[in-house]
Amino acid sequence: MEPAVSGVPDPSGEPSHDGFVSRLRQGELGFIPVLVALLVAFVVFHLANPYFLTPRNMSNLALQVGVLGVMSLGVSLVLFVGEIDLSAGSVSGVCAVVLVLMASWYGIPGPVAIAAAILCGAAIGWIHGKCITVIGAPSFIVTLTGLLVWQGVQRMLVGNQIGQVLIDDPLVLSIASTFMPFWLSLLLVAVITASAIVVCSRRWKQQPEAAPFDRLALLGHAALFPAMAIIAVAVLSNHMGVPVLLLVLVGLALVLTFVTEHTPFGVHVYAVGGNAEAARRAGIDVARTRVILFAVCSAFAAISGIIAVSRQYAVDSNTGGGNLVLDAIAAAVIGGTSLFGGRGRIPGALLGAIVIGSVANGLDLLGQSANVKSIITGLILLAAVSVDMVARKRRIRTGAAGA
Repeated sequence: MEPAVSGVPDPSGEPSHDGFVSRLRQGELGFIPVLVALLVAFVVFHLANPYFLTPRNMSNLALQVGVLGVMSLGVSLVLFVGEIDLSAGSVSGVCAVVLVLMASWYGIPGPVAIAAAILCGAAIGWIHGKCITVIGAPSFIVTLTGLLVWQGVQRMLVGNQIGQVLIDDPLVLSIASTFMPFWLSLLLVAVITASAIVVCSRRWKQQPEAAPFDRLALLGHAALFPAMAIIAVAVLSNHMGVPVLLLVLVGLALVLTFVTEHTPFGVHVYAVGGNAEAARRAGIDVARTRVILFAVCSAFAAISGIIAVSRQYAVDSNTGGGNLVLDAIAAAVIGGTSLFGGRGRIPGALLGAIVIGSVANGLDLLGQSANVKSIITGLILLAAVSVDMVARKRRIRTGAAGA
């Protein structure tokens, strides 16, 4: 991997060579806040309704998190560079309509329709990125415009008189209704475990003189996701198995994690987010990096729309609407992504989506209204931002990188 750019903090995906305790004192909290939030949510809702932690409900939760989880992965990318994308929900909806119209009205095969919908999303994101970098308009304004424009296009394509367009393509429908055999679930666990071992070995070599407690913390960090995968497989196998949708979500998260944490492009992303001017002086094409990230973000929004169609067997004018994009941004922030750019990790966004999905699922079991869910999600987001602000001030006081 390339070295950190001069004047730019090291990527958040690459841990500091300081000890675990030292990083905590500097405000490097990692996944601790989101894991605490997830644990609290599970305990509270299990005590309120024992059905919450049953294999059947955990399976439902895995399916419910799919749409939000994929979108949060894409949104986190633009947040890494200090930008924001408010149009992801509308892009998700319009790409879902493109998929359904191609597959149902024109008889185009599912794989081709899916590819076309994703390319449509990437093209939309490329347009947004070009408007931001060439015109110099703030991403907030450009993507707010996109939200309104693509929402209108979606309604025009669906047609107010139709209301809903059904789809019967077997490939599209299978995404959210198929469950993996047990052997494939074990293979998934093996892949996650192997990835964790590789990352742990690399970081172990980077810290040859680390204290025993720091090495123990490193092992615990490396074991986190394999342990979660083992628990998920053990629980979900008692119902219908691990949903293929969960495999898609984890696979996308692994790919983005590798790109952002173990490639030169990932170094550029965090460099641009940490200090765009320093990155530009170091020879990084800042505009190109931003355009790529907005294109990828919208492509992931399109994938989110495809998953929504698979779950609903149809598309309508409300697909991708509501609080979806706001929940996706909240998931990324809850997972540790800084609103100031330059800090955050892809797995954190996935964990944040699970937190929001768990809260929504638990409140549904308790018979609470959508208003209550919005209030609690907002309070969780406020708490996450507050933690980020406190940690940032601590990093500034201690002079830590990435402050």
